[in-house]
Amino acid sequence: MNIRITTAALAALALIALPTVGDTQSREADARAPIGWGARTVEYIEDGSLTLRGAAELTQGQNRFRANTISGLRNGGDSRIEAVGDVYFVTPTETIRGDRAVYTTSDASIVVTGDVILTQGQNVATGSRLTYNVRTGAARLEGGESGRVRGVFYPQNNGN
Repeated sequence: MNIRITTAALAALALIALPTVGDTQSREADARAPIGWGARTVEYIEDGSLTLRGAAELTQGQNRFRANTISGLRNGGDSRIEAVGDVYFVTPTETIRGDRAVYTTSDASIVVTGDVILTQGQNVATGSRLTYNVRTGAARLEGGESGRVRGVFYPQNNGN
């Protein structure tokens, strides 16, 4: 389904997704940082991956990925990490919430589905599917059953 977004909403979403120079440098440093993990239980799978259950959490640099269950975490190589239940992906500037997520390390993208909420500061956008690039901050939000993306954006105060 092709979603139409008004020009104003599209511009506002683009403003949310554009990193500043400092954000870009921070994102690159985070991508090279070690990955920490924790959960109530961990299961090692024969393919070399881990499944984290119960308050599962991954941290890398200033980014945090949290869910009820996270599976597919590997040490090295490309991974497809799946998260289910109360999913949160938090960066220093954005918070993404949803029901399920798939993070692909090869292209640093995360696809969050379900009741998706994207916040940056006071700005909030909602939909049913969000594709977010962790390296660049680029985002694409799609509507749900109603086919609509909704949001509230607060103009920046330029001192006027």
